[in-house]
Amino acid sequence: MECLNVKYENKPCYNIHFRPDFTDFATVFKSDLNKQYDNICIVSDSNVANLYLAELVEICKTLSDNVCSFSFEAGEASKNLNTVSLLYEHLIMKKFTRSSLLIALGGGVVGDLTGFAAATFLRGIDFIQVPTTLLSQVDSSVGGKTGVDFNQYKNMVGAFKMPKMVYMNIGTLNTLDDDNFACGMGEVIKHGLIADKDFYQWLKDNKDKIEAKDYDALAYMVKKNCDIKRHVVEIDPTEKGIRAYLNFGHTLGHAIEKLCNFSLGHGQCVGIGMVCASYLSMKLGHITEDEHKDIINSLKLYNIPVNVSGLAASDILAASKSDKKMTGTKIKFTILKAIGEAASCLDFTDEDLLEAIDQVLV
Repeated sequence: MECLNVKYENKPCYNIHFRPDFTDFATVFKSDLNKQYDNICIVSDSNVANLYLAELVEICKTLSDNVCSFSFEAGEASKNLNTVSLLYEHLIMKKFTRSSLLIALGGGVVGDLTGFAAATFLRGIDFIQVPTTLLSQVDSSVGGKTGVDFNQYKNMVGAFKMPKMVYMNIGTLNTLDDDNFACGMGEVIKHGLIADKDFYQWLKDNKDKIEAKDYDALAYMVKKNCDIKRHVVEIDPTEKGIRAYLNFGHTLGHAIEKLCNFSLGHGQCVGIGMVCASYLSMKLGHITEDEHKDIINSLKLYNIPVNVSGLAASDILAASKSDKKMTGTKIKFTILKAIGEAASCLDFTDEDLLEAIDQVLV
């Protein structure tokens, strides 16, 4: 069966498994973790719990004598320290120890929050990722970044915490609505643009299969994204260098996401941010106008918004300067050197950035 191994400090760290369902979850769990846990808590949200929690609880009962669950209201509004505090309290009441395990069952909010709780509860306990959305499968579940939002500042509080395993049930993508699927495609297209020109072309050529949720197409696409991200995070696990390339579209995208009060999804806002970033790449002479227009059309192909209304360019710029990616007074901005190749740039003036933001305002 399909599997990728992710290394940390040049040593094997965890496996990413790609499966059509949960049939061999217990078998993979025993093989990868090779450890008996005194307690297992499956953390989920109100949407995913209704779909998959009962099935995974029954499977986990074959792995530990004590299995419980914790779920919270779905959505970015729950990704905060208050929810983490409630999870801590739940774990304390269930007598969790350093020999206990958390399982993140859900999308990026669930994975980030559970990972942060695992990194900090009792100074660190094991956790695994079971991502159920396209966005979490291709992005947030791989690489060990965890965190929560603080006062609407996205992912401002967090830690690097590697999972013990990532189990991707590709079949869960069949339950996604169109907006959630489009959110994931924003990150998928980003990976092609920053790292693999041929994959970017494949996405344009295979639109019908992907939108029909053809299993083979989805499995190839998810694995390809994980392989791209794996390569980057193995080289730069704590974002001191090229891992910043994964932020293509994110600096202004996060600002838009915050100012929209998360009414647009993460991947949708990243798509808008990529329009700005590709415009700046074009202004620098790295990509052509036709390539810039092709990026916009590729986003539209997958129903990803390329503009936003009701916001002021000055507000987006100000919000972007609260981002974690600031270097001194400069925004560390990811651009394209070419289709399939990224770079960082610190040379943009406020006027440059305002000009780019104006391209997406309607």
